[in-house]
Amino acid sequence: MRLTAAEKYELIQTVTTSELGVKKTLEEFGIPKSSFYKWYKRYLEKGYDGLEKSKRISNRQWNSIPESQQNLVVEIALEYPELSSRELAYKITDEQGIYISESSVYRILKKRDLIPAPNHILIEASNEFKDKTQFVHQMWQTDFTYFKIIGWGWYYLSTILDDYIRYIIHWELCDSMEANDVKRTVETAIKKAKLKSKAKPKLLSDNGPCYIAKDLKIFLENDMKMKQVHGRPLHPQTQGKIERYHRTMKNVVKLNN
Repeated sequence: MRLTAAEKYELIQTVTTSELGVKKTLEEFGIPKSSFYKWYKRYLEKGYDGLEKSKRISNRQWNSIPESQQNLVVEIALEYPELSSRELAYKITDEQGIYISESSVYRILKKRDLIPAPNHILIEASNEFKDKTQFVHQMWQTDFTYFKIIGWGWYYLSTILDDYIRYIIHWELCDSMEANDVKRTVETAIKKAKLKSKAKPKLLSDNGPCYIAKDLKIFLENDMKMKQVHGRPLHPQTQGKIERYHRTMKNVVKLNN
């Protein structure tokens, strides 16, 4: 299957944000994993240019586009943040009567730091963890996921899962993702597990702002006597058990609601 650079770019954005997972999403599109990862590697190394089939020689460079047109691209992109570079190019051509390619739109937005990075970097994890937990309450995993509730707005689910038996110790639906929300969730989980006088589990989380906050660190060390562990940046597989639970649970919720 021959895809344009714009189509490859949209595919990468779709796969990296899909709740179905890489394999399932690629099967839906009929794209071999080997082809996807080849495009993805080029995109990470060279950006949008890495997705082009070959470099075309042209007398007109993208940066020769008039400043007024570049500013127009930025204005429309900010007004319609949900549109891809390809969709923006079509919109500008149709509504403004200015022909501009999707690659030019991409480069203009990239120059202004308006192109988001992939949702997460897809790194193939090892077959198994080197340091496995050996008993209950040795380590807990925690993370947030989000829901948009019609008529109410965004809500954030804070969950604590036991790494050894994958049991949900405690969950709370919060209206924010702050360090105080994490404190409250952890404190309630400790009470539910009745661990006040026992050795406390390690708490594994990602590197989100609420989890690296100084006041959370002080709370865990001084008040809860818990050791905090952070997953490797850009490697969500470290928190794979709770990530997988959130994905499965949200798929069920979305089917019924």
